[in-house]
Amino acid sequence: MIKCKLASLMGDRKILKLSDVVHATGINRNTLTNMYYDRAVRIELPVADKLCEFFGCTMNDLFEYSDNESDISII
Repeated sequence: MIKCKLASLMGDRKILKLSDVVHATGINRNTLTNMYYDRAVRIELPVADKLCEFFGCTMNDLFEYSDNESDISII
């Protein structure tokens, strides 16, 4: 299972509004909302790239992989 950690990245950096990320990156709000709530089914690489650039992080910081659902903590 792959989990998106957008919500925790925003929290760590004290970014309170998704709209701040939308304006800074130009990424569609619906795309970010789905990622924030970990409902995204597909994520384009340019979107992940923009988020990594914005947060100054790597793909490993943005996504977490586990072969067991119980290994992933709930945000």
